[in-house]
Amino acid sequence: MSFANRVATCATMILTAAAIIGAGTPGFAQQLDRAINAPVVASVPEAGVVQEADIKEPMANDELQDGDEVAYGTLDAAVAAQSVPDDMGDELQCMAGAIYFEAKGEPLSGQLAVAEVILNRSKSGHFPKSVCSVVTQPGQFSFVRGGHVPSVPSNRQYRTAIAVARVALADSWDSPASDAMYFHAKRAAPGWHRQQVAAIGNHVFYR
Repeated sequence: MSFANRVATCATMILTAAAIIGAGTPGFAQQLDRAINAPVVASVPEAGVVQEADIKEPMANDELQDGDEVAYGTLDAAVAAQSVPDDMGDELQCMAGAIYFEAKGEPLSGQLAVAEVILNRSKSGHFPKSVCSVVTQPGQFSFVRGGHVPSVPSNRQYRTAIAVARVALADSWDSPASDAMYFHAKRAAPGWHRQQVAAIGNHVFYR
């Protein structure tokens, strides 16, 4: 008997034994048949489809690091997600104080718009370069006393102002007054010849 014939005979005997064993095992033959005949398919993720392994639980606010981006469905949600940090820092304190004194009774979008004016000024090259310097610049904000932002009571409105300030500083929400540089109360009539970009609550905003 040739070598090839011996190999074929051995293979036949092995398959016969497997069939005899499988006869007494329910489902074995079907599983064996599926395993033999099943096509090999490579697991390739579809373009644009999020795989389960890629889904991560949302991080708690305290776990967020500088540079992390979080998407919010509404401005209310963005504000509600903010906490009051143990160390406020000068920029956050100045921004929150300005929002509180200028817009604490305004809708969140109006408070954010005031923050945007301050940020835009700090980046414009025509005003001081830091948030605190913009806020305390002489003749700009009437609530400033002796070049300083007054102490603010630790109440719900101030906590909201802190949250709005954090949203603005992190650029977490687009304001309808995102390019505004000036604003005034609707009851005022400064006689400006500037382009109005938004009217929110009791304030009018200009670029």
